Amino acid sequence: MSESTFMGVERDRIDWSPRIDYSKCNDCMDCVKFCPHKVFEVNEDETPKLKVKNPNNCVVFCRACGKTCGLDAISFPDKPETTRLIKAIRKADKEAASHE
Repeated sequence: MSESTFMGVERDRIDWSPRIDYSKCNDCMDCVKFCPHKVFEVNEDETPKLKVKNPNNCVVFCRACGKTCGLDAISFPDKPETTRLIKAIRKADKEAASHE
């Protein structure tokens, strides 16, 4: 990932990454092949094989890997709610900085 912040908020404070519904996933690995940010990890020796290893590598609001999944096994947090949370963090940080 090239950015450590998004909208002025540290990336590790933003909950945005793929969620895998293993009841739908057929291990086709199209999401892994598509994502250039190394969000996923594949381990053939484990169950499940596919894991979200680097959630903070996921570009905030990107859902492209989920669109590659024909089985709808990948979902993401609610975008409007995530936007609200980012704005709340920014506001709280600004208020805290003004009291320093």
